[in-house]
Amino acid sequence: MRVVIVTGPRQAGKSTFVEHHPALKGLPYFSLDEAPVLRRARENASAFVRSETSMIIDEVQREPDLILAIKSVVDRQRPALRGQFVLTGSANLLLMKRVGDSLAGRAYYLRLWPMTRREQLGLGRTGIWGSFFEEAVPGWLDLVRAEKSSPASWQATSAKGGFPEVAVSDGGLTAADRTLWFDGYITTYLERDLRDLAAVADLGDFQRLMKAAALRIGNLLNQSELGRDVQLPAMTVHRYLNLLETSYQVVRLEPYAVNRTKRLIKTPKLYWNDPGLALHLAHGGAEGTPTGAHFENFVLCDLLAWRDTQVPQAEITYWRTSSGHEVDFVIETRNRMVGVEVKAAKQPGMGDITGLRTFLAEHPKQALGGVVVHGGDDSYWLDDRIVAVPWWSVM
Repeated sequence: MRVVIVTGPRQAGKSTFVEHHPALKGLPYFSLDEAPVLRRARENASAFVRSETSMIIDEVQREPDLILAIKSVVDRQRPALRGQFVLTGSANLLLMKRVGDSLAGRAYYLRLWPMTRREQLGLGRTGIWGSFFEEAVPGWLDLVRAEKSSPASWQATSAKGGFPEVAVSDGGLTAADRTLWFDGYITTYLERDLRDLAAVADLGDFQRLMKAAALRIGNLLNQSELGRDVQLPAMTVHRYLNLLETSYQVVRLEPYAVNRTKRLIKTPKLYWNDPGLALHLAHGGAEGTPTGAHFENFVLCDLLAWRDTQVPQAEITYWRTSSGHEVDFVIETRNRMVGVEVKAAKQPGMGDITGLRTFLAEHPKQALGGVVVHGGDDSYWLDDRIVAVPWWSVM
């Protein structure tokens, strides 16, 4: 594509990624975090993007007018140049009202999430979710057992999170060090990134909403309830949540939708971009103990990183009926599905797969099988098409 746009939450590693990618070596680099560069871009966006044949522009959301100027340049360029502009942004440009064009047909959007566990281990990959589509269901157990991975604590790993500064620090960080880093992250987000997106009258109200959202990870999103808890009007809650989503802080997980005889829940579920940050927010900066909801959020983060490297892109949703049957995550690609249930228990049993069994029965042709990701160390069959696997063997 003529334009590549790398987006994702702040401090996920976008700038480092584009600065060190071998294919981009030698490309002129401009960061809108630098005041002189930002001033040039704002004074004359057209002249700025024409100053070099190809360029990297970091934190492009700080001057949305650049997008239309870039569109004009690439449309006139003959012959077309692949990778003429490489942009990074800590906001979803497709959701920003000030961005006048999506660069449809000209740009590829790559979302870069905080590091997965396997990336932190130096393996350069996400979990093995795609393998469940490539391997026939009877071979799933052998597939998982063949993975060369060491047991680990999901509590410690999810508390650390995936932001490079705290996840792979050379000297190793203490809990107090992580607390200071997350405090700084939140302060910078509120005082700079948020103000780049919109005017927020009271940052205290916004931060209270962030904490309330972090306390509800994995729950159905009820904006009225959130508003009552933080004493904010429904419209303000709606606006603040949109800002959090635009800046990749929260993730709204949509329900799996298909016309079936049983009525499905249609409300999205709320998650955070990183379980470590969610834990920090929920406990007001104190060191907290991860819960099953953080474990679920941890697995989702790996799934999102996997999803955004698939071509064609896979879908991650959840499934829930009005009668209470639920599957935490549904992975769908090429019209085939795998259900994923997350259990913090070390030995999940038949009582933990009621939702998966119902889901598989409802979708006998599309659904291949189910995977129960748990906090123990053993891999075993729970049902004909449902396998229980330790989290560290698949992530």
